[in-house]
Amino acid sequence: LLVFLSTAFYSGAWRTCVSYSKMVKAGRLRSGSTGKLKRWKKGRSSECNPEIRRHREAARSRFFSRPAVNSDLTVDSLKLHNELQSGSLSSSLKELPKDSPFLEEEEDGVLTEKSGGTFLSGLSDCTNVTFGKVQRLWESNSAAHKEVCAVLAAVTDVIRSQGGQETETEYFAALMTTLEAVESPDSVAAVGYLLNLVLKRVPNAVLIKKFSDTSKVFMNFLSSQANSECTSATRWIISCLATLLRKQDLTTWSYPSTLQIYHGLLSFTVHSKPKVRKAAQHGVCCVLRGSDFMFGDDPPLHYPAAQSTAKFCIQQIEESGGSKDATTTLHILGLLKDLLPSFPVIAVKSCCETMLRVMTLGHVFVTSCAMKAFHSLFSAKPSPSSLTAELNAQMITALYDYIPNENDLQPVLAWLTVMEKAHINLSRLQSDLCFGHLPRFFSAAMNCFLSPHTDVVSTAMQTLKTLIQDCVAPHVTEIGPLNLSVASGPASSICKLFRAVEDGLTYKFHASWAFVLQVLRSFFEVAGKQGYLIMKKCLQTLCDLRCAPQFHFTGELDRAVGAAVETMGPENVLLVIPLEITGTEQTLDFPRSWLIPVLRDHVKNAELGFFARYFMPLAASLKNRATELAEAGRPLESKIYDTLQWQIWTILPGFCNGPTDIVSSFKGVARTLGMLIADRADVRLTLCQALRVLISKGCKTDEDRAEVGRFAKNFLPILFNLYCQQNAEEENASYRAPVLDTIKSYLTLTEQKLICGFLEKASEKLNNPESTEKTRLSVLDLITAMAPYTDEQALCSVYRVILPCLESKTRSIQKKAYRVLEEVCGGERESCKQFVHKTVEELKMTLLESLKSASSPAKRPRLKCLIHIVKQLSAEHEDFIRAIIPEVIICTKEASVGARRNAYSLLVEIAHAFMRFNSDQKEAIQQYLALVYAGLVGSVTMISCTVLALTRLVYEFKDLMSTLVLEELLQNVCLLLGSKTREIVKSALGFVKVIVFIMDIKLLAQHLQLIMEGIGNIKDDIRRNLRVKLKNIYTKFIRKFGFDLVKSMLPEDCHKVLVNIRKAEAKNKKFKAMKSVAEAGSDSEDEHFKESGNSIEEILAETDSEEENKKTVKEPKKQVRKKSLAWLKEGEEDEPLNFLDPKVTHRVLATRPGLNKSSKMKHDFKITSDGRLIIKDNEEATSRGQKEELEDVMADIGIRSKKPQKKGLREEADEDAMMETDSQSQYKAGGSGIHRPLSKKVGFGEEYKSKKGRGDVKRKGKPDPYAYIPLNKAQLNRRKKAKNQGRFSGLVKAARRGAKAGHRMQNKQKQRKA
Repeated sequence: LLVFLSTAFYSGAWRTCVSYSKMVKAGRLRSGSTGKLKRWKKGRSSECNPEIRRHREAARSRFFSRPAVNSDLTVDSLKLHNELQSGSLSSSLKELPKDSPFLEEEEDGVLTEKSGGTFLSGLSDCTNVTFGKVQRLWESNSAAHKEVCAVLAAVTDVIRSQGGQETETEYFAALMTTLEAVESPDSVAAVGYLLNLVLKRVPNAVLIKKFSDTSKVFMNFLSSQANSECTSATRWIISCLATLLRKQDLTTWSYPSTLQIYHGLLSFTVHSKPKVRKAAQHGVCCVLRGSDFMFGDDPPLHYPAAQSTAKFCIQQIEESGGSKDATTTLHILGLLKDLLPSFPVIAVKSCCETMLRVMTLGHVFVTSCAMKAFHSLFSAKPSPSSLTAELNAQMITALYDYIPNENDLQPVLAWLTVMEKAHINLSRLQSDLCFGHLPRFFSAAMNCFLSPHTDVVSTAMQTLKTLIQDCVAPHVTEIGPLNLSVASGPASSICKLFRAVEDGLTYKFHASWAFVLQVLRSFFEVAGKQGYLIMKKCLQTLCDLRCAPQFHFTGELDRAVGAAVETMGPENVLLVIPLEITGTEQTLDFPRSWLIPVLRDHVKNAELGFFARYFMPLAASLKNRATELAEAGRPLESKIYDTLQWQIWTILPGFCNGPTDIVSSFKGVARTLGMLIADRADVRLTLCQALRVLISKGCKTDEDRAEVGRFAKNFLPILFNLYCQQNAEEENASYRAPVLDTIKSYLTLTEQKLICGFLEKASEKLNNPESTEKTRLSVLDLITAMAPYTDEQALCSVYRVILPCLESKTRSIQKKAYRVLEEVCGGERESCKQFVHKTVEELKMTLLESLKSASSPAKRPRLKCLIHIVKQLSAEHEDFIRAIIPEVIICTKEASVGARRNAYSLLVEIAHAFMRFNSDQKEAIQQYLALVYAGLVGSVTMISCTVLALTRLVYEFKDLMSTLVLEELLQNVCLLLGSKTREIVKSALGFVKVIVFIMDIKLLAQHLQLIMEGIGNIKDDIRRNLRVKLKNIYTKFIRKFGFDLVKSMLPEDCHKVLVNIRKAEAKNKKFKAMKSVAEAGSDSEDEHFKESGNSIEEILAETDSEEENKKTVKEPKKQVRKKSLAWLKEGEEDEPLNFLDPKVTHRVLATRPGLNKSSKMKHDFKITSDGRLIIKDNEEATSRGQKEELEDVMADIGIRSKKPQKKGLREEADEDAMMETDSQSQYKAGGSGIHRPLSKKVGFGEEYKSKKGRGDVKRKGKPDPYAYIPLNKAQLNRRKKAKNQGRFSGLVKAARRGAKAGHRMQNKQKQRKA
């Protein structure tokens, strides 16, 4: 392997590489060399070189003599050379003739480029994947890229000439030899770039073996080029050196020479050139954190060079300090941000102490960078070997000396973020120590709530919430109940934390109460269960604030109290904050009534017995009080008490959500609930909801389900009777639906034997001749709900009972009977599956015989039954499937949307059945299509339905249909476009629309002429009727094939529509372009308004260009002295500023005092009347056209439907369920006659106008028809006082005239009656 490493092997390689690199330069001159060259005057270039003639003499001697050997120069090779100099290689190769000598034919007949055909053959056919990136750059116009390509081509040719295999090791040896030989900075940069690529893939053994020689070459170059202006070569050599160091093993790092080489790399981390500095910093980070032996077996705790790296960083910071620009300090702090987590604990301590010392200098940028380094250290969550809990705690204590002023926005935000990460990391290392430090930080963070900056307050709130969740929540259960009597420990610390947050409810924090309440809410959520005793006082304070008249944060307070209700339980909360509602109040004030909605929205996992003990007697007393007041003739007060008792019952569903005592308490409330459901219509829906919640979310164990199911024999008869009642009130579907849902939920817990008994009684009532039609319909609904939960014997009896109903002439009865059969056939239980399996023959006969008597409303459940049955059929039942195909096809044009959808689904399910019967799926689809084709020779309706069926089948199974089948279908459908019947043409157009959507554009282009001829053959009257659908199809064709091609294939009558479409498309395109430009402009404005200097990357940005090697002349820039970016805050009132005060650094502000706090930024978002922004999703806006097209196709194949806009169009729109969104009429009504506006705009107050006489009349359920004047602060303007008075006086006069007119009319009526 190491044979190729011999220098002698490649002793002449570097000369070849240099010659290749010079050859490719193609006349490019180095920067700065133009002045040294000889120039000749214009027109005299042939006379200005008389001294040097050797090339001319040699050419002249060969001009009249023929060469001794045959030349390799041919016309084709010369052509290839010229194209390589001017164009791309790929385009040149395409233009070569097949018999070109530079192309050779492989075994499979493919023409490929002959090896060695060009001077860049070493690049174009390089087999090493390492240089794939270089091969993509060879067409670049950059001189540096061309240099890289030339070097790679030369090295590849040298390796091949020596018989190499083009391995990474060979490239490494050749490039190292070349690096020692080349002198041009551009060539060195190219070699360094290629070395940087290949070193990552060279085997570690090779790099370890040749570490000494290789590192010596790199260090010699870096020492000679340390102060060079060309940074490209230096940057790549630094990267190579870092990769070389990263590949060494632990033994190599024990040698002093290795550390010396590493320190050489480390010295470049403070280089003045940004590219060199960044490359060195990246290399150091890779060495310390990404060396191979750190990820192997038994790695060391820390890197061998970590300690020396820390010492270097400390030394650089101490030498530079914070004086002047402190550039070196900023660079080192940026490096420490990445390296601190990988240092040993001693080094971390020294570095942190140094950073804390340099922060005392008050340099704003240095402080910011140091904070970022601390944040990176804590966020990395280092191991105790790098950061111990004690050191973490010491750093937290030290950072309190650097608390910024609460008015200094950015430093405060940075300090809060760093302290948050520090406490979270300390909690990870040692939770008890963290609890000891949290109270002080909570007190400091609460002071930030006094800041005038909303960002500071919001960040402080979020910080406290995060610490509560990450530091307190994981340990609160272990700590146990919290008590004020505990003097020390975590429990005492949590009490102090809560007390600090509770102090935020004092008046001095009133501007930030909304944020304080959110922190309290988090505390209630985390520690409410254990901290009830310490939180009682806070709950009382919240209650007092809620009742205060000037309190504006009711929503936040209600959510905080709601969190307490969730964790503490409603019983504990009501002990502290009683409702103070008894039903015997003398006044109707009810100050604590706000608690009822809070309890309703937040109660869960509570004791059901507490509701029975506390709320049920209270609701009963309130109801009695309401009844007494109603009897006493006080309806308003009675209504208030009645509303209160209803609100009490709305709390019950929350108690049923995960109750903890179902087994012991449900039996105490079951009897009362049953009586109330039967007798009380006002709370019936709420109680039914409570039962459903209890069954779905409360019964989590088998004991709970058994306890609730035990009362099914009591609840189900009550619910059955309610559902079957014939009162006018119960006839409302919205009222009966919750009762039926409750029945279905309770049936899941009921024993099968009990359900069979109920089912038998329902069957008897259904067959009872005395039962009315409404009763029979209700009983059928109950049978539908109970049938899936019964045994096979009961299902057979139910089937016998509903057989006569399937032949009933009453449509509603027939529909309900099919619904029963649908539930039985589609049941998931084993009894339902066994029933269908055993009675499948009888079901087939029944469904075929009842086909003629099936009404239109019964089609939807009937088709659903067929879907469930077809899914379970085998190949022996193919005759039945063939028999139902005509019915299914006809049902695709049913009036009911559900029936049409089921018909399309059944068509697809039948196709799946044929695919099950036949192993060859394509042949199965062919057989199925042959059966469907028979409908094309039937009646007009049958043809139309068949085309719709074929449309859906083509959409679903296009992958299983051959191109020949699709072409035949398209030809037949295009023939139908010439039909005289509108229904057929309409269905055919739907088929064309789907074909355009799913067919490949190349295949569609072959049949475009056929489709356009078919569309052109549509009759004029049908064309007018279907103009919207045709316009939609034209638009799709224009988008796919262009306007001119579509126009040339359509008759002249359609050209006007096409021109209109083109204008509309151009308008839409222009509108989208303008909108995108506006959005881009708003983004640029946002970027313009951003403040500079917020990030360390912006601070440390240099003025050096990214392409330094391209610049030849630099213009001298004037040195502009920047203004200081730090401000000193003066003393309070008359107190002078003391510079000897240790806390004087708190008065150094990074934000200018008195600066405008908020700068409003412009945006293009629309705003609602209440100030909310309307933000639309860009993704929806860009893909709206595709979605509309997809929805249109879905509508044509029956998957989706759209309700028509007018009742008169309902029948037509339901026939194809299409969505016509592209074209809407722009006509606006106006004028008289047929052009009059049909919808008149109702004026203000016209609904009170009397139809019989003058004046206004009262309307039921609306305010009285008085003149209501809206309040407006503009009316307080003194200049408009006279104008406002005139308005009001006119209103009063008009009201008086109306009153007089009404009074006269009343007198006239009285006189007539007299």
